Amino acid sequence: MPLIETVRSKDGTSIAYERRGHGPPLVMVHGSTVDHSRWGGVVSKLAAHFSLYLIDRRGRGASGDGPVYSIEHEFEDVVAVLEATRVPAFLLAHSYGAICSLEASRLTARIAKMVLYEPPLPLPGHELIFPTDLVQRLNNLLAAGNRAGVVDAFMREVIRLGEREIENMHHRSSWPVRLRAAHTIPREVAVASTYRFCAESFAHVRVPSLFLVGSRSPPYLHEATAMASAALVGSRVESLRGQGHAAMSTGPKIFLNKVLPFLGVKP
Repeated sequence: MPLIETVRSKDGTSIAYERRGHGPPLVMVHGSTVDHSRWGGVVSKLAAHFSLYLIDRRGRGASGDGPVYSIEHEFEDVVAVLEATRVPAFLLAHSYGAICSLEASRLTARIAKMVLYEPPLPLPGHELIFPTDLVQRLNNLLAAGNRAGVVDAFMREVIRLGEREIENMHHRSSWPVRLRAAHTIPREVAVASTYRFCAESFAHVRVPSLFLVGSRSPPYLHEATAMASAALVGSRVESLRGQGHAAMSTGPKIFLNKVLPFLGVKP
């Protein structure tokens, strides 16, 4: 049986995580539209080397949710789980979760190393990558009870999947998870209009960091990942050849061949 534990974030919200494996602690933070099960394709291999802390980000899975959402609370959620580990932990995060983890590195000294996969930071001087009315349309779909429509619109207009890829997603085991998390999508899309990345605020961060980017990912994700890496002293970017935004599922061996050596394990 999975071991589910919880911590209290700074605002009092209960944040849940699943514990698996044995070894040095590895905190894992998923991206949008999913929960901690997002890592399924690589969990067993990682659990052979690490004690995993698989977070359910606020608003989904076994975690609670605050009355008012802000991305800053999510930075604090990551810190709360890091502070629950017995020693400074490794940190592995994807997409929106990588933004939260990157920002958490400013707030705690509990990170030994971190691997961040394509944090979709808003790019200074660039227009939004999605139509300006998308958040309103997502909220309208959610109010109408059309959770599938929310997920589809997000995948089409933000992730830029094709119609066949979206249809295939409906038949995967992760689809019910995405439907349950649909209410978190509009607020995360809205963050792109309000959140601003400040490279100068990371001047004091000295966490050894590896950034990953799929060779087939959209240019804006390459630019955002490079911008994040440039803000951290000594970090580097490595490409996942032939992969896009979800190599933990589409190319788990390629993904692990980057992650494990950086964390000190032979693949």
